[in-house]
Amino acid sequence: MPVPGDEHDEEDEGSVDGPVRYGDVFAVHGELAGAPIAPQDAATMQAAESAVLGRTPKSGPASVMQSAAARNVRAGAVAHGEATGAAAELGVTVSETRVPGGRIFTEFVAGQHVGQEFVSAAADEEASLADGTKITMGEALEATAFSAGEEPVEASDAAAIEAAEARVNGATPAAGSLAARARAAADANAVAEREEDKTRLRDVLADATVKLGADKEVEREDAARVVGAEVRGKPDATARPGGVGASVAAAARLNTTRL
Repeated sequence: MPVPGDEHDEEDEGSVDGPVRYGDVFAVHGELAGAPIAPQDAATMQAAESAVLGRTPKSGPASVMQSAAARNVRAGAVAHGEATGAAAELGVTVSETRVPGGRIFTEFVAGQHVGQEFVSAAADEEASLADGTKITMGEALEATAFSAGEEPVEASDAAAIEAAEARVNGATPAAGSLAARARAAADANAVAEREEDKTRLRDVLADATVKLGADKEVEREDAARVVGAEVRGKPDATARPGGVGASVAAAARLNTTRL
């Protein structure tokens, strides 16, 4: 499902008439239709697809939303880590219905249908998809690389990443670990003179599942520890929108629905 005008690479961003809205790419109505597609919405849909389908379909709703959200961020229509009101309040879901010969997966944003896919029993067996697959810590951290990837790494981010890695490995992260790289990036950013010289969250978290070396499904206690570590490092005691704590908390909420 293409995003209108996605051939923008050869166009000036200023020529785009407003942000890409849900009604531009999905058959939705009401408040949602007029809402711009935001990064946190896309990250949450990606996590939901990964949890239920075991993958993110190439042309599925999450892929479409990621493309639209990235464009909206470039155009200044939405901020990194921002979530759309209706989607943030009502959430995104992926439901599964068993039918003869396979399963039908239906995807919703704010309760409205945005996509559907049939997966045959043969494809299920070949892919070895397990029922009830949940979002892992590595996947939640990689979702942060999309939802807040352009943000420079701060000490509070490093603290949250360290807490996340400790929940996976059961010990204080060692030298050369994901957390150690995040801490080094935060220290370097604190003294960097130019904004463009700073290391971004996407640079640290883009392949978090590999860098962690191990992984685990995100649980409520994990989210509490990660969010707590992040807010303790912020002067205003608030977590970054779309950041590490927010993504891990979203994963824990989604995993709860898969019980």
